[in-house]
Amino acid sequence: MAEKQIERIFSDISELRRYVFDSVDKLQSTITQSELTNKGALNSVEFRLEAILQANLDTFWLLMCSVLVFLMQAGFMCLESGLTRRKSSINVALKNIADFGIAVVTFWAFGFGLMYGASYSGLVGTKYFLFFTNVAGYQTYFVFQAMFVATAATIISGAVAERLKFFSYIIITFVTSGIIYPLVGHWIWAFDFSNPIRKFGWLGKLGFIDFAGASAVHSVGGWVALAILLIVGPRTGRFREGDAQGNKIFQGSNTPMAALGSLILWFGWFGFNGGANLAMDIRIPLILINTFMAASAGLISSSIMGVIVMRKPEPMFMITGPIAGLVSITASCAFVSPSNAIIIGGLAGILSGSFLVILEKLKIDDVVNAIPVHLICGIWGTLAIAIFGDIEKMGIEITRAQQLYVQLIGVVSIGAFCFFTSYIIFKIINYFYPLRVSKINEELGLNIAEHNASTDTHELLNVLGKQAETQDYTLRAPQDSFTETGLIGTQYNRMMNRLEQSEKQKNMWKNRVAREIKLAMEVQQKLMPERDLENYPVYGLNIPAREISGDYYDFYPHDDQIYFTLSDVSGKGVNAGMVMAKAITLFKIFARQKYKPNEILFEMNNDLNETNPKGTYITSIIGCYNLKNDEIELANAGHQPALHKIGDKFIEYPSSSIPLAISKQKNENIYKLEKFKLNSSRVYCFTDGFSECLDENNNELGIDGVKTLLNRHQNSLLKLELQKATEEIRQKSLKVEYKEKGIKESNDILDDDLTIIGIGK
Repeated sequence: MAEKQIERIFSDISELRRYVFDSVDKLQSTITQSELTNKGALNSVEFRLEAILQANLDTFWLLMCSVLVFLMQAGFMCLESGLTRRKSSINVALKNIADFGIAVVTFWAFGFGLMYGASYSGLVGTKYFLFFTNVAGYQTYFVFQAMFVATAATIISGAVAERLKFFSYIIITFVTSGIIYPLVGHWIWAFDFSNPIRKFGWLGKLGFIDFAGASAVHSVGGWVALAILLIVGPRTGRFREGDAQGNKIFQGSNTPMAALGSLILWFGWFGFNGGANLAMDIRIPLILINTFMAASAGLISSSIMGVIVMRKPEPMFMITGPIAGLVSITASCAFVSPSNAIIIGGLAGILSGSFLVILEKLKIDDVVNAIPVHLICGIWGTLAIAIFGDIEKMGIEITRAQQLYVQLIGVVSIGAFCFFTSYIIFKIINYFYPLRVSKINEELGLNIAEHNASTDTHELLNVLGKQAETQDYTLRAPQDSFTETGLIGTQYNRMMNRLEQSEKQKNMWKNRVAREIKLAMEVQQKLMPERDLENYPVYGLNIPAREISGDYYDFYPHDDQIYFTLSDVSGKGVNAGMVMAKAITLFKIFARQKYKPNEILFEMNNDLNETNPKGTYITSIIGCYNLKNDEIELANAGHQPALHKIGDKFIEYPSSSIPLAISKQKNENIYKLEKFKLNSSRVYCFTDGFSECLDENNNELGIDGVKTLLNRHQNSLLKLELQKATEEIRQKSLKVEYKEKGIKESNDILDDDLTIIGIGK
């Protein structure tokens, strides 16, 4: 491989020599025989040969520098796409490609003419539009300057990244490369091609010096970028309202890519500054030395600044530091010593870091720090030439103070023209055609919103979003063994495979449990009263909150007596249902044997205490209504009070002891037996689903609220009275559930079981 490269290099050198010798042959063909015999003429021929060789070397050098400057476009692309977020990195890269094409064609059409055409009052050029010439020197210079205009345009791209429409940026590039840059360039660099020392532009005539474009290129791009930033504003969420501290830092998509971009720019800058010499002569080594010395000094000082400000080697400071040094030395690289270049570059690094912090406080969202690097350091470099420049090398006949004044005039005039012109133009355009994308598109990312260019990360997020929305466990993420996102997708799919298997097993057990619950419901329904109670003035109603109720009631008729019970098992679901089933069985056993209500509670308590799971208890009322003597006996074990309604008044029979199953009892009289006559009145027993229901003011109804409810629905038919009262409680419970959960429709799920019984005609 190395041998082939060496052969190619020698081949290129041979071609160059052949080109030079052909030129010499053409020149010799014009030399007469008399000239060959004349010594003075021979000296003239030798001079002409040397001039041709130098011209060809200069052309070759400038073209090579143009290629290096072109490479800077790739550097800007890497830098900007690396510092922007992943969702807009493609957009930034495409803008760097597009602005080069737009800038070059625009510059060819009329930009070059405005910049280097015959001058009108030192303000604007008036010829060389649709540039074409057969003169190699002019062609070469056009190529070099076309690279410069592309650089000025692409500076804007990074500053306003992530929020600008693609076509908005095309308009900005067109205006910058076609109007703003050429006019400023004319003021500084316009000259007579036949006599380069003769300046046309008003700043050039004034003695303004900008060797390679610190003001003409970098400050121009910086001023336009600042105007656009003030028009479109910061990225959404970048700054907190009313809070100068704690601004959100958006992480770039690829810091190593941004660092590579900085190095590519550093490399390309040798062509940027070296080409500005327009000749391959003895000044080139000093220009290149000053270029990399200033960049190195900018790197060091900016890195130190980053450590001071951020308490650590901050990547942004280290990446932009060399560029700050390069921008600052661009104006004076041919006129200062290496030691002065270090001072200029070092101060540029400090200025860049300082203004990075200032922009943050001013809430100006410059993604790649183009303002501190290109604008501020461009201004500094333009002024520094008057302070550090070699008077003899600059060829000026005024004092340093006078030169500084001239440089200051240039900085102010260029800044005022570029900023206000661009601000006015783009403010007007923004009024009719908004430059910024919508907030939705900004959040989505310009890769997709502007170019429909998805990334593997976005595809993964789409799968995750769709999966969360549909709960479809069969969806799989894109896999790729050679990307980070692809590897995440691979591991995610492995997890989903396991989850899908678990889901199948869960569904299998869910179906099995559902069958068991259905069976338990059927059993529970069988336990509820199904006897013929037409001859007994009793009625009961149960509405479960879940499939299986934790409340229960029962009636057990026995000759001229009817036993009744209403109980509430702690907890809900299957466990409560099973406890309830046993309690009903015990109730029937002791009722059949005609135990007193308090005796039934005593026996049930001791039995349930031995067999129930720990923590489970039952509040219960058990009573017996004797139809012959119209007398009721009842006992209450930790339950809501039974209500004896006489007219509109109520007598309460509260609990006399603890609930069932909490502890084993030895005293048979622990549960108090109450006796009273009905005398055409009614008795009601209910669970806490009634008393704990919330009213319109979000307060519990309580016992008094239940009394009011029963009076409101008083009816000669006990069944109808209880049904209406229960339905009102159910509707209240559903409305509260709807209000608390914020759902649009009620799902008919209660917080607690509703159970009530009534005794009396």
